[in-house]
Amino acid sequence: LRCSCRRGGGLVQTGGSLRLSCAVSGFSSDYYTISWFRQAPGKEREGVSCIRRSDGRTYYRDSVKGRFTISRDNAKNTGYLHMKSLQPEDTAVYYCAAGDVSPILSSWARPETYKYWGQGTLVTVSS
Repeated sequence: LRCSCRRGGGLVQTGGSLRLSCAVSGFSSDYYTISWFRQAPGKEREGVSCIRRSDGRTYYRDSVKGRFTISRDNAKNTGYLHMKSLQPEDTAVYYCAAGDVSPILSSWARPETYKYWGQGTLVTVSS
């Protein structure tokens, strides 16, 4: 069972957009919740967004609401994080995570909720 950040990271200017992809293999993505985390240098890993497996409910951290959109394509076993209006404070390594869990508001952003992790992709937003 794997999930991996296939592509999408890179360097973008303030206000720009990127789309991150997370391919899951070895299991059907619609059975698993997919989330995105990020970790900036010197900071703890933080939850960015989550799309729950059972009902597709989404969660976002406050600082990305209205700018980021999480989605999934079960036919392709892939999750996505669409990011727009990027800011320098969004600079971080972004990780996708997956788990056979149905997290709630108090648990979706906890790294320990998820069993499977992608390798991470660096997003750099220049000012």
